[in-house]
Amino acid sequence: MTRPSLGTGAEFDLIRRLLDASAPDPPRVALGAGDDCALIEAGEDYLAISVDLAVEGVHFRADWGTPELIGQRAVRAAASDLAAMAAVPIGALVALSVPDDRDPGFTVRVGAGCREAAEALELGIIGGDLARGGSELRLDVVAVGSVREPLLRGRARAGDELWVTGRVGAAAAAVEEWRAGREPAPEAQARFWRPEPRLSEARWLVERGASAGIDLSDGLVADAGHIAAASGVGIEIDAGDVPAVSGIDLPLALSGGEDYELLVAVRQGIFEEAVVEQFEEVFGIPLSRVGRVVVGHGVRVFGDGGQEMELETRGYDHFA
Repeated sequence: MTRPSLGTGAEFDLIRRLLDASAPDPPRVALGAGDDCALIEAGEDYLAISVDLAVEGVHFRADWGTPELIGQRAVRAAASDLAAMAAVPIGALVALSVPDDRDPGFTVRVGAGCREAAEALELGIIGGDLARGGSELRLDVVAVGSVREPLLRGRARAGDELWVTGRVGAAAAAVEEWRAGREPAPEAQARFWRPEPRLSEARWLVERGASAGIDLSDGLVADAGHIAAASGVGIEIDAGDVPAVSGIDLPLALSGGEDYELLVAVRQGIFEEAVVEQFEEVFGIPLSRVGRVVVGHGVRVFGDGGQEMELETRGYDHFA
């Protein structure tokens, strides 16, 4: 497999510079950096391996929730990388760095949240590390899975349709409310602290023809840009078809991150009405067509009148 091209933005410019200085992938590494997981040959299957870092003050604030919720969110977000590749979960390794001012009971409660999430996702905690120091809590979660037919970012083709699972915008709305000193709605808090990695949904979609995909961590427009860059295509999104959570502003639904829903490309006409109804019946969430893949590059967003929209932000970038 060829290493896919990365999307735009300061964060990915820096990653490109780091990768340019790296050695070639070693034997048995079918896919190195550039997608949601690395893929390592393991018989007829691949091991899918990803690492996800959660830093207090950047990804969350401790006063927004409980120590258990902090652990829950870190493991669930890491497991979403497995969903993005349509992998079956195997296990997770959790490294935890605890600030000097937190007592041992706080650490135990964070670990309990990690364990609870792992058990719910059938993702065993198979190792990790523990350190003390600094002023911020840090969790580093390595997720490991197995996959035979991986869902890759680089397989979208002009003429494909773009589909999104579930509804978007609630997690980003929760963050906006917390930062404004207000209490978010319970649903928004749950979507932020307990995201649902679409593990079974991803495998279902691949079995029915999804050819490219990504999970929505940086925002719909930003993550669509990763598919566009990896596949060497352009993407057009119809803003009016984006399945925003009720009451969420459309710009936030387009650019807010942390939803961990799936965005997939599929050949035109494969997801007929009966397929969509079956998906919604099996999983209890909507499956919505939000746009198309075209010849070109980058992502364009169109409003109800067919006019291209200019967005203040296109998604989260750590180094912007």
